[in-house]
Amino acid sequence: MPSKEQSDVFRPMATFPKSIWRDQFPSIDDSVFDSLTKEIDPLKEKVKDMLMASTADPIDNVKFIDTLLRLGVSYHFEDHIEKQLETIFYSQQNLVTGKDLDLNSTSVVFRVFRLHGFKMSCGVFDKFTDNDGKFKKTLIDDASGMLSLYEAAYLRVGGESILEEALVFTKANLKSLALKSSPRLAKQIMNALDQPLHKCPPRLVARNYISIYDEEESRNEALLKFAKLDFNRVQVLHKQEISHVARFWKDYNFSSELSYARERYVEVYTWVNTLYFEPRYTHWRILITKTLTLMSILDDTFDAYGTPQELQCFIDALKRWEIGALDELQDYTKVICKAVIDVFDEIDEQARKEGTSYGVPKAKDAFIGLASNYHAEAKWCHDGHVPTFEEYISVAMKTSTFDPILTIAFLGIGTVAGLEAFEWLQTEPKIMTATNIIGRIMDDVASHESNDHLHISLIQKFEQLRDHCPSSVECYMKQQNLSEKDALLDLQNKLEDAWKDINEECMRPTAISQDILLRPLNLARASYLFYKHGDGYTNPDPYVKDDIGALFIDPIPF
Repeated sequence: MPSKEQSDVFRPMATFPKSIWRDQFPSIDDSVFDSLTKEIDPLKEKVKDMLMASTADPIDNVKFIDTLLRLGVSYHFEDHIEKQLETIFYSQQNLVTGKDLDLNSTSVVFRVFRLHGFKMSCGVFDKFTDNDGKFKKTLIDDASGMLSLYEAAYLRVGGESILEEALVFTKANLKSLALKSSPRLAKQIMNALDQPLHKCPPRLVARNYISIYDEEESRNEALLKFAKLDFNRVQVLHKQEISHVARFWKDYNFSSELSYARERYVEVYTWVNTLYFEPRYTHWRILITKTLTLMSILDDTFDAYGTPQELQCFIDALKRWEIGALDELQDYTKVICKAVIDVFDEIDEQARKEGTSYGVPKAKDAFIGLASNYHAEAKWCHDGHVPTFEEYISVAMKTSTFDPILTIAFLGIGTVAGLEAFEWLQTEPKIMTATNIIGRIMDDVASHESNDHLHISLIQKFEQLRDHCPSSVECYMKQQNLSEKDALLDLQNKLEDAWKDINEECMRPTAISQDILLRPLNLARASYLFYKHGDGYTNPDPYVKDDIGALFIDPIPF
């Protein structure tokens, strides 16, 4: 129960939609996962043999790797795939230009190499353009080639005008091509226009593509069975993890103790699952989901519920990082602080088991830093201050939560990360700036857009129904003296520039390993999933309900 002092304070709470996932993730016996693992083992060997056999022809090899990627099973063969692509890229410089490859094959090969950090020249597409640099009109009838070119163009970096032209060209024609294509290809085209492969979480790519591959006449039945079994096998593990996090929410009685906060642990888990989905990260997915759930609670606490004095006391208690500090807190902040300390004790225990405890103090500092930046935003709101766009972004990028998430995620990656990964993260590398910009601006823009129409008035904006900190949209409009529509268009351009920066930072040679760089890229993909049509985090129904159901509730039928 709140104290009289607490109840006398005006707290402008928003009424968030209730969780749509309660009681949908019961506990599952470990034997189910183990049984499915035994079932896929012989199939895995068959698929490995297929991969090795495909090396007879480099183009077939790359295309088969693409199939494994899109079916979601490439993680089983990471070392083989890395060696094969490296061999092809460095030994066959004229792989594409020296052969008479069609648009589809050229685009697939380009996308696969770029996705793995090999900077294949965008000049491979020159042969498909006419004298004025425009793509040939004759390509428009090639629906598969146009779709592949569209997907490849999202791997562009700054200054690649031919890929910019490729996006314009394909976007202008794909919808009409879908109407003239087979149902299977039309479905692929419409999925791609909504969520390009490069911006899609890997598990969702797999969930969508398995059903498409199932309809291909040239499908390999053993490969298809392997992909289906493996997806369902890993889904069982993911369901177990969500069940574990649901118990965490119930054990701390957050729904009643912190009734102002969004109950979104399933949505939080979806973000973390996008970060890394592989079975080997099971313990860390649970721990990061717990931590990010607490960050979400902090966001709602600092946004509207807590007073400046209460919030400062909470931050001071966090900095002390001891149970004794709870005595000085309000009841609701005691609940939060106790949960934070408990979860970080779990993180420390797991890190010690894996020999990565050197990173735990950095994870704690990142969490405290997040709370401090939430506090800075709360002060702007309390003081009625509308910051400049640059001032806003400098703080708001830090409240995207990505820095503390990745700090903890690096603990889970183990020796692949090492101390240098934490030191790299503290240098604020360009890929992190870009990922934070995507997370922050997409979240803000989602509050102003609905179904791609720029017509929602600022007065209608959900978060403005309570006394909320100005967003990047409002700050940018005021500073640049722009209409809402023009500001949103400018911010969309900034988002595309950020994606190009991510792509550039992933091209070899890189400052840090590809395995590390994949994590911020995956967080950007999660941002796109949740905010592409609206605020799918606050309002999962209708924005992400079907995707989450496909990922974690509905197994793939046989």
